[in-house]
Amino acid sequence: MAILVYGMNHASAPLAVREKAAFLPEETAPAAGRLAGAAGVEEALILSTCNRTELLVSAEAGGAEGTLKEFLAAERRVTRPELETHCYLRSGRDAVRHVFRTASSLDSLVVGEAQILGQVKEAYSAALLAGAVGTALEGLMQRCFAVARKVRAETGLGRSPVSVGSVAAGLARDMFGDLDRHTVMILGAGEMARLTARHLIGGGVREVVVANRSFERGDELARQLGGRAIPFARMLEEMERVDIVIASTAAPHHVVRFEDAQGLSRARRGRPLFFIDIAVPRDIDPRIHRIDNIYLYDIDDLLGVVRAGLDGRRQESAAAETIVEHEVEAYLAWLNALAVAPTIVDLRRRMHDIGAEELTRLRGRLGPLSPEQQSVLGELVTSLINKFLHPPTVALKRAAARGSGLRVRLLRELFGLDAGRGAVADHEDGGRAGAEDETEAQPRDGAIPAGRPARKGR
Repeated sequence: MAILVYGMNHASAPLAVREKAAFLPEETAPAAGRLAGAAGVEEALILSTCNRTELLVSAEAGGAEGTLKEFLAAERRVTRPELETHCYLRSGRDAVRHVFRTASSLDSLVVGEAQILGQVKEAYSAALLAGAVGTALEGLMQRCFAVARKVRAETGLGRSPVSVGSVAAGLARDMFGDLDRHTVMILGAGEMARLTARHLIGGGVREVVVANRSFERGDELARQLGGRAIPFARMLEEMERVDIVIASTAAPHHVVRFEDAQGLSRARRGRPLFFIDIAVPRDIDPRIHRIDNIYLYDIDDLLGVVRAGLDGRRQESAAAETIVEHEVEAYLAWLNALAVAPTIVDLRRRMHDIGAEELTRLRGRLGPLSPEQQSVLGELVTSLINKFLHPPTVALKRAAARGSGLRVRLLRELFGLDAGRGAVADHEDGGRAGAEDETEAQPRDGAIPAGRPARKGR
């Protein structure tokens, strides 16, 4: 069993490629279900945000790398050359570290931002809905959430948080100076739009107008912000009067086209209009920057602004990286111990079967025994077997925690454990064997549950 991550992010791919690879929120659950049924893949989760699209899977060792590439090429508009150029593949320890760093916002465009953890949780919920999560990813996600909480609690990354919304608001202030004479329009009514609007209101914006395809949702957001909602069909008309437009819809296409912006420029008679497009795929046609007095920033343009504020966070980031490394080792120890469970099941079953056979064979030579004597004799055999099994069980778990499979293979050969019932059938016991024995291979804080059973029937 191996953990793999395949995908692209803001550091590996430009926005023009990322938006082609992005999944809309309603697409992630069914896509995760399809991925979990692909060749070599056991469990799957898809994380798609404005800054990344990643496929996270538990898979057969060495059997799914090609599947992930083929899946993304078939599901999205991204080309194979673009995948080869801009995607990365992480496996094993590197994959687990990447997942923990992502949820802890160490791999974010804005290091320390809080929104990514919620996005990872939403991706996990979608994969659960699709039935695509089993024991390995359940354990990974539960520890991932614990790591992110620990990083925020024990480092300064969560203090004075920086977000895409705060950076967007800062750009607006740089453009217009004092914001109290200006009006902002929010396209979309999601969390990113709400956070950005909050920052602009804090900066003194005079009025907020919300345009959303669902007028009810737009009106709800407008009430929260002390602004007003308009029908989505009237957004261009309203743009003739506003000064700043924050675009953050989930539309799969441009909602403001080049021709629309040309018409706005004429109607505004030279008054500047400032677009900040924080949607992926982009809401605003990128060509509009050619039009006089129309200014556009997209999500990648924010990167330079963000980098300028990173120096003060580097020390806190180092502390967070130490936490992540410790938790990576703990998860891998648990995952490796999980893989050895079927062998422990087989060994215990074989020994107890032998004990029962020998009791039956020798029972007649002991003469008449009372029920109490028979019970004591059975307890004696069971106790001897358990004491005999204890050292090899502990040794197997320790070897698994170190990622060594040699002892496992040797023990199965020595005791003929593959001669009878198949390993696949044995694995369906759920990996519960040995729970009453040593547990040092379990994660330190016991945060990882037994998980859901792996998907069957594929």
